[in-house]
Amino acid sequence: MEDIEDLLIGSGGGVPPGFRLPLNSIGVIPWKNKNKSNLNASKVSQIPFSSKIPGTQTIYIKTFGCSHNQSDSEYMAGQLSSFGYALTDIPEDADLWLINTCTVKSPSQSAMDTLLTKGKRAKKPLVVAGCVPQGSRNLKELEGVSIVGVQQIDRVVEVVEETLKGHEVRLLNRKTLPALDLPKVRKNKFVEILPINVGCLGACTYCKTKHARGHLGSYTVDSLVGRVRTVIADGVKEIWLSSEDTGAYGRDIGVNLPTLLNAIVAELPTDASAMLRIGMTNPPFILEHLKEIAEVLCHPCVYSFLHVPVQSGSDSVLSAMNREYTVSEFRTVVDTLTELVPGMQIATDIICGFPEASDIESCNGHLHFKVVKSYAMGKNWVWEQLNKFNFICYYQ
Repeated sequence: MEDIEDLLIGSGGGVPPGFRLPLNSIGVIPWKNKNKSNLNASKVSQIPFSSKIPGTQTIYIKTFGCSHNQSDSEYMAGQLSSFGYALTDIPEDADLWLINTCTVKSPSQSAMDTLLTKGKRAKKPLVVAGCVPQGSRNLKELEGVSIVGVQQIDRVVEVVEETLKGHEVRLLNRKTLPALDLPKVRKNKFVEILPINVGCLGACTYCKTKHARGHLGSYTVDSLVGRVRTVIADGVKEIWLSSEDTGAYGRDIGVNLPTLLNAIVAELPTDASAMLRIGMTNPPFILEHLKEIAEVLCHPCVYSFLHVPVQSGSDSVLSAMNREYTVSEFRTVVDTLTELVPGMQIATDIICGFPEASDIESCNGHLHFKVVKSYAMGKNWVWEQLNKFNFICYYQ
């Protein structure tokens, strides 16, 4: 099936965010006509409209995965709400289910499959967003449902409206980032999850996220600072910077993370009534900026916290993972930040059971583990090892 983006007639590069395209300008596939291929707008069967006026239906939104996904869901909720749709936390009360998916971990994808099955049995119109359909658009589980891609969240209203009319819509292809000033309904009204970039520069051998989120694409410093000003004026108390790799920010547009952080910190109230939290960063892209980042982390309006995944304590395993750093370089990150930032706390991630991983190896300082051969030792063992060195351990 063709993407809806490829079927737009005379689109000229898209439409304004939230704009409702008329049916004869949009490529759709009716659920009852799924076996027909390459339908264009002039051949689309006319399915009777919902008995409800468009924009008066109730939507259930379920989000799996990271803070970036949560932010995407909040933006989609904001647009739907601004067009009149009601939002509910009770799936049975909804006229349509919007499921924002995560492809990083199997349990999340399995939960998505279960929810889709339940929705189909309940005969609910379904829209699937997030990394699963973007990275694996031909999954059998996605047959018969509409899809909105990770960079198409500013057009969720179109997809929902067409789906409620009985059409199957796929909207995936795009090369521009959604605007940051779209309407937004925050899960926590005091917390703004701010995506600073999408995608990454890595090519880890085990990771599916790159296939879904793509190559690095950064928002400009000005657009991000403008968003910070807006949300602080709205009464937000915490700003969480989010991305697939915060440390890689700006390398595609000629700036870097310290430049952005300093610009944002300059906008924070001096009374510390709004705090900044820096999101996950992989080691390779912060090594050259450690001192600058440490200075920002010492600011009274910035949490002294950083999430830096190590994944393994073995250089050979890190090489097999294509992680692009060594154990020594990870130690440098941890040692430098803990030395320069009072009360510094670091969270990390470890992959258990990666092929060729070896047993425990005792190291001095902040590393005291290697990834184990199997899952037999599991999470509790890793927790015990890292707790000895004041690591914050959490698992999703």
